[in-house]
Amino acid sequence: MKYTYTEKKDTRSGFGAGLAELADKNPNVVALCADLIGSLKMEKFIEKAPERFFQVGIAEANMMGIAAGLTINGKIPFTGTFANFSTSRVYDQIRQSIAYSGKNVKICASHAGLTLGEDGATHQVLEDIGMMKMLPGMVVINPCDYNQTKAATIAIADYEGPVYLRFGRPTVPVFMPEDMPFEIGKGILLQEGKDVTIVATGHLVWESLVAADELEKEGISCEVINIHTIKPLDEEIILKSVEKTGKIVTAEEHNYLGGLGESVAGMLSRRRPTPQEFVAVNDTFGESATPAELMKKYKIDAAAVKEAVKRILAR
Repeated sequence: MKYTYTEKKDTRSGFGAGLAELADKNPNVVALCADLIGSLKMEKFIEKAPERFFQVGIAEANMMGIAAGLTINGKIPFTGTFANFSTSRVYDQIRQSIAYSGKNVKICASHAGLTLGEDGATHQVLEDIGMMKMLPGMVVINPCDYNQTKAATIAIADYEGPVYLRFGRPTVPVFMPEDMPFEIGKGILLQEGKDVTIVATGHLVWESLVAADELEKEGISCEVINIHTIKPLDEEIILKSVEKTGKIVTAEEHNYLGGLGESVAGMLSRRRPTPQEFVAVNDTFGESATPAELMKKYKIDAAAVKEAVKRILAR
């Protein structure tokens, strides 16, 4: 395998490291948290810039309103709470106070997807990408590992406009280069192949690389693309790949309704109709279990990617 790893880290720690770096780099960056400083790894930012941190408490809707207001005099607010509370609990405030007026707020959402694990269905959000990508002007980013999350956190401070940055709780392989610049809206070709295209986002990027490596041993050549930005979608990198392979599998830790797979399917239906299989949660809520158990049961692990590839090839 071209990409290997020597350690595992949680992507939320990548966010914390990026935010701490911004404390030094950009005096306009401010941070707000809804009583989850430790979970969002915001301690180092607070150490460096305590006067630019606001503990809002368990009042997420109020946090979004404060963040919107802070942008008016040039501040760049980064809000921090779980993905479920960053979206469904505060959707009206985001729509009316942030998206509608194009406020420069960075909505930073941890503990996304099923891999939040044992906290169960009330905390696992599987519809947030769909909710956020439907808001006009909202950028939606879902990085794959610690390094990419850190780079994305730093990059979005320079982008003018609302951003939804999604990351997770568990430790996952760190495999992206530490010094790779993060380009919003530009997918990354990780591995070339000729039989099928695998387009993955978030934690499913590594699972897709593992699946592709195992499939190669069976004589199946997979092209793997990391789509870290779901909106705006890098259409050209996907179109170039399916022009060669003629088949595509999308993989994500999200409901198949409204996520990366639907964005890709909609784009392909307009520009180049292509057979597609989805690796995603099948329109259901999660439950309490370990991340590995949940990924296996809900078919969003490397084994599920392999099955999807074989289904598309059998068509």
